[in-house]
Amino acid sequence: MDRDVDVCLFGATGFVGRLVAEHLARVAPPDVVVALAGRSEERLRQLRAGLGGRAADWPVVVADSSDAESLRRMVDRARVVVSTVGPYQRHGIPLVEACAEGGTDYADLTGETLFVREAIERAHETARASGARLVVSCGFDSVPSDLAVHLLHRAAEADGAGGLTDTTLLARARGGVSGGTVDSMRVMVQQLREDPSAGRVMRDPEALSGGVSGAPGQEDPWRPFVEEGTGRWVVPFFMGPYNTRVVRRSHALTGLGYGPRFRYRELMTTGRGVRGAVRAAAVMAGLGALGAGLATPGLRRLVDRVLPAPGDGPSRERREQGWFRMETRTTTEDGTGYAATVAAQGDPGYAATSVMLGQAALVLLATRRAGSAGQGGVLTPAVAIGDELVEALREQGFTLEVEREQQVAGQPAERRVTTPPRKERA
Repeated sequence: MDRDVDVCLFGATGFVGRLVAEHLARVAPPDVVVALAGRSEERLRQLRAGLGGRAADWPVVVADSSDAESLRRMVDRARVVVSTVGPYQRHGIPLVEACAEGGTDYADLTGETLFVREAIERAHETARASGARLVVSCGFDSVPSDLAVHLLHRAAEADGAGGLTDTTLLARARGGVSGGTVDSMRVMVQQLREDPSAGRVMRDPEALSGGVSGAPGQEDPWRPFVEEGTGRWVVPFFMGPYNTRVVRRSHALTGLGYGPRFRYRELMTTGRGVRGAVRAAAVMAGLGALGAGLATPGLRRLVDRVLPAPGDGPSRERREQGWFRMETRTTTEDGTGYAATVAAQGDPGYAATSVMLGQAALVLLATRRAGSAGQGGVLTPAVAIGDELVEALREQGFTLEVEREQQVAGQPAERRVTTPPRKERA
């Protein structure tokens, strides 16, 4: 098949889509042909004109998520399709199926468990047969979580320290919630109200891993508690119910490669003592109120007035002021402790996410060109492009590092920063 487009950005005129387009215009190699795709040719041309420079000759592609034929034409032209068109449960499945059937690599920003579950059921085996790598969650959902555990595993593997056991991510971030994320939450709440089986999927810790990824007792925390050893109050990280399932899918796709005793959770700290307890209660109350507001028709109109609408986002100044820092700790089967840090400057849901998605697309293309693409299927960032994406994000100024704390009998702990050696793909 004659493919004249290397990377096709679908949803390019949306808020996050524009940020991804700007990133690709800055960093894509000169020999990479990027196409801007969406419903309005006029808006696509306006976007292209505003990008200037190397983007002046980029093609525009008119496609609509509700028009299967237009999606197929778009997919047949491209080596990699990047989608920012959500909510994915509402708009994303036809594109995933088209990429799976066409052997076209794919990346998105989803944080929707029900969408990924359906994508696995409808497209995983087709993509395995065609070789298409359908890589979900290539933004703040869930690159920091997935790559942190990937780095821990690679460091332990290099040291011969055995598999990972209890592994915990502690999240700190400053930034806004995107209108697209809020719209995805609305769709999810509606589905939970209309379909009781959806609730069972959402509550299942193994919803995306086929029930085979975890050690006994693999559950997500759902209430505040005091962290043993530190005395700090912690609460469940609000993105944890999705991120944990992505990490567990990585574990399952690698044949339980993280180890038979691997368990994973995500938390946020709120401090010690009474103040920490009060903050923890406030966080949980806020999350509960948000869920109730989205689920209650009368309250939902009030909530919608406060939350950002789809396509809305903060100013460039506010995006640049944001940041995130994820610290993930584990102990291996031989007792070695490791800590991984994934951090970056820039609003996590906008500035950092646009870099993560743009780099995921370029890495998918580069590995395809190099003949090192590996197996197809509905994959996670760590499984599809883990080592390569780590290197690419480091080049963009992200921090991705591992610290080892080796316990040696009768001696103080030794701490050193390690960079796991790159593993060649089969």
